[in-house]
Amino acid sequence: MNFRPSIFRAILFVFCCFATMEASFGQQLKWAADGNSYLTTEDGGIVKYTLPKLDKTVVVPKELLKPAGATDPLKVEGFSITDDGKRAMIYTNSKRVWRQKTRGDYWLLDLNNKTLKQLGKDRPASTLMFAKLSPDGTKAAYVSEHNVYVEEISSGVIKKLTDDLGTKKLINGTFDWVYEEEFFCRDGFRWAPDSKSIAYWQIDANKIRDFYMVDNIDSVYSSIVPVEYPKVGDPPSPARIGVVDIATAKTTWMAVPGDPAQHYIVRMEWTPDGNQIILQQLNRKQNESKIMLCAPKSGEAKTIFTENDEAWVSTVNEWANDATGWYWLDGGKSFLWPSEKDGWEHLYIISTDGKKETLLTKGEYDVISLDCIDEKGGQVYFSASPNSAIQKYLFSVPLNGKGKAVQITDAKLPGTHTYTISPNGKYARHRFSNYYTKPVTTWVELPSDKPLAGQDDIAKNYDPKAKEASNVEFFKVTTEDGVEMDGWMKKPLNFDPNKKYPVVFYVYGEPAGTTVDDSWGAANDFIYSGDMSEDGYIHVSIDNRGTPAPKGRAWRKAIYRKIGQVNIRDQAMGAKKILEAPYCDTSRVAVWGWSGGGSSTLNLMFQYPEIYKTGISIAPVTSSLFYDNIYTERYMGLPQENMEDYIAGAAVTHAKDLKGNLMLIHGTGDDNVHFQNSEMLVNELVKYNKQFQYMAYPMRSHGLREGEGTFLHLSTMVSKFLKENCPPGGVSVGTKP
Repeated sequence: MNFRPSIFRAILFVFCCFATMEASFGQQLKWAADGNSYLTTEDGGIVKYTLPKLDKTVVVPKELLKPAGATDPLKVEGFSITDDGKRAMIYTNSKRVWRQKTRGDYWLLDLNNKTLKQLGKDRPASTLMFAKLSPDGTKAAYVSEHNVYVEEISSGVIKKLTDDLGTKKLINGTFDWVYEEEFFCRDGFRWAPDSKSIAYWQIDANKIRDFYMVDNIDSVYSSIVPVEYPKVGDPPSPARIGVVDIATAKTTWMAVPGDPAQHYIVRMEWTPDGNQIILQQLNRKQNESKIMLCAPKSGEAKTIFTENDEAWVSTVNEWANDATGWYWLDGGKSFLWPSEKDGWEHLYIISTDGKKETLLTKGEYDVISLDCIDEKGGQVYFSASPNSAIQKYLFSVPLNGKGKAVQITDAKLPGTHTYTISPNGKYARHRFSNYYTKPVTTWVELPSDKPLAGQDDIAKNYDPKAKEASNVEFFKVTTEDGVEMDGWMKKPLNFDPNKKYPVVFYVYGEPAGTTVDDSWGAANDFIYSGDMSEDGYIHVSIDNRGTPAPKGRAWRKAIYRKIGQVNIRDQAMGAKKILEAPYCDTSRVAVWGWSGGGSSTLNLMFQYPEIYKTGISIAPVTSSLFYDNIYTERYMGLPQENMEDYIAGAAVTHAKDLKGNLMLIHGTGDDNVHFQNSEMLVNELVKYNKQFQYMAYPMRSHGLREGEGTFLHLSTMVSKFLKENCPPGGVSVGTKP
């Protein structure tokens, strides 16, 4: 639902390779139960700021975080504070599980008697995941090595609640690789409100084949690194929901209809009264969504809401970065739900009995994100941009479904506005930037959006004249096919319209992300060693149909079954139009991209060699047949039904048509887009005697983040290749570069 993924989102969007951001502002921010204060880490401890004056209170001084016998306090990598403020849960010593550091050690600090206790002491170090206290505060539950455990706080007695049957492929309370990567599912268990049972996912990956990566650099002998990875065309890992009784450790399985090997369960939660389990099931094609209620004791399931789409159905998981929580209203009698069924992504209120639905956000615009439900005030806050798909503003709409949406953000501040709103809807941290305004942040009250006393007004930091001084400009381009696309262009410094300059296109082009957003750093050439503007390049990016811009369902789903075709033609025809400008040197045109952008780069080079002369492709999918089943089948359908589309959109199919200068880069330890993709492409290029440059980084993952000096080497190599094959600098008409 969040159409422009932020940097930490790790689907296939290139920026995720380099940075992880917390709370969008570099710090952890957790709202206190009262909604009038928030907690954050500071100086090694945890502090609370109370609004509106931002009065500071030290809640957990770092001195209390020093275990007995230890020299240094624990490093706080995550935390939670109980609603009564008597206990703090500390997460530390974390280790990465594919994308994020979701396993580590947990400690419980009693703030009354100042005692610090490690949870799961008999478990191996850094293996605990998603620890959380029971609602009554007497126990803690966590996952360790694919099983769910419960620990009594007073005695420290640990009880194992699930059994993986001695295999690492029966996964309880968390998820396999593909659920984590594509549905953002990580935390896989939920305490019942009465603290007597736990609902959890079980993923059976026993029938999923391992994909093997070979590690040749950590020993003189190679080792195999297996990843349970279902390739497109293979059925999903069967998933089911169990409710385990804490006292007996007996699990009751929910009788969810449908073959588990042909469906996904992507969300699950207890109803607020604790009497039922609510879940969302998708069919394998992900074009049918069902919301079901299940009886925890009998397992009986009942479908209360069904939605279908000719392409794919959007899910709430696209809002959150984890399948955690449900957007309840009226004590659980109804909930908020997104749908594109009228052609736009809108918010609906669905009654829990499934008998009533109410459209809240009416009009030809998309809801970009749900930001806060202020039930007491009768409003829901959401982000949207009805007039410009590259910007974002805060709106509110009445929960009774009888009013129109009202824009909260000042329309005189064009750009991207992000709000972190208190649970009671009274306060928000407002962050603003656009392509010529650096990010500024202030605290505001809602719904007025006025800064709190002592806080700067964001408008004071906004200078519209800076737009004129910027060498970046946003534009729209309409192709010969009648497709209008948004784009940005970063021109050389001291640009002379009477000269011709080389043009470098940055491309992504797939349903996982956009590249054209009106925010600071939008025209970033971060992979380039130096400054492209100073060196005399025109840097350009455009967003084709199929990218998740807030332009309506038809725009986003035009790419269905046509990845490698629709997006590639849109990009090429957009470039063709842009290159008509007299200052663009059509003999010096380059394109580069990472991941899905690497795939687009290859297809543009192969399918439109008359336009693109030089290409740099990093970690590309060279055929959708080599990628995972969840992502690929969602956007491409089942290969058993439309293999011709898979073949037509695959870079390996068109490799024989390479004419320009190509650099191919990939990490051999890429668990996401397997190194296999590049090896398959190399075979085709060799077969047709196509010369190219090739760099394989040993055991680097998809983000090429591992290994000392990797990014510097990558940047230097890419920049050198670009300069040699697409020389920088403006030249007079009739002069060769």
